[in-house]
Amino acid sequence: MEEAELRGRDADAAVDASRDGPLRKRDRTRGTSRPTSEGLAPGLYVVATPIGNLGDLSERAIAVLGAVDAVLCEDTRVTGGLLHRFGIDRPMVVYNDHTAPRVRPEIVRRLREGQALALVSDAGTPLVSDPGYKLVREAWEAGVPVRAVPGPCAPIAALSIAGLPTDRFLFAGFLPPRRAGRRRELAALAGLRATLVLFESGPRLAELLADAAELLGDREAAVARELTKRHEELRRGRLSELARAFAGEPPPRGELVVLIGPPEETGTAADAQAVDTALREAAARLPPGRAAREVAAATGRPAAELYRRLRELLGSGRR
Repeated sequence: MEEAELRGRDADAAVDASRDGPLRKRDRTRGTSRPTSEGLAPGLYVVATPIGNLGDLSERAIAVLGAVDAVLCEDTRVTGGLLHRFGIDRPMVVYNDHTAPRVRPEIVRRLREGQALALVSDAGTPLVSDPGYKLVREAWEAGVPVRAVPGPCAPIAALSIAGLPTDRFLFAGFLPPRRAGRRRELAALAGLRATLVLFESGPRLAELLADAAELLGDREAAVARELTKRHEELRRGRLSELARAFAGEPPPRGELVVLIGPPEETGTAADAQAVDTALREAAARLPPGRAAREVAAATGRPAAELYRRLRELLGSGRR
């Protein structure tokens, strides 16, 4: 059995063991999950849900979902399955791009009356490339408190394991599906000294990578799919290498996160000497890893590249 599957089952077992823990008590007469204290404070709760592994749903999220007056969701089939998995029986209201204009006034009215409502997406953290920001804005304007119940988020999960600079990044979501619009967006992002985090579908992935290699330069990149699931995969390489690889394969399935490293300056010999000087000065005060990150933040160069260069400099200094 694969290690990832074992981890997933272990995590699910841990959640099962916590169902009757201190954060939740089973209401035996109603068969629903209710809060353990006087009740949940009124307001809008933005609740992150798993992006794959159910073990990633936090105990606080379980408690909140079991205590609110209703759950606002994109698809009742998806959220209903999640709630059923944890023994939660709460009313659901469909809130997505199609229903939002019609149901938002009623939701805000309920919040003003003192109800506690939870907003979830089909997977991950709501509002990250999902509907919801207008509701959050109107809730604040109506004087309703909005509280975060944080948890899984695919862009952050991918960024944390990609091995690309994380000191500065931009999440740009899905680029336009048509090539002309996609290339315009990439050209606009070309000068940004940050790691780019994108969503893309399998059929368009190879074209996105090829366009990015042409317009941004052949930067370091990574493609993550099926994060936290049994077949989780992260592939790293240069944009051109990844474009060729994916073009020669069937389109990948599942949720895809594309990460593209910041511009890599070649610079002149004088520039390289200045970077070496900065690395030596930083290394005199800090451990090598922190020194490389400090100079990366100041120069915009990849921290991994500077770390390798610093190891070379330290090695030559010991001879």
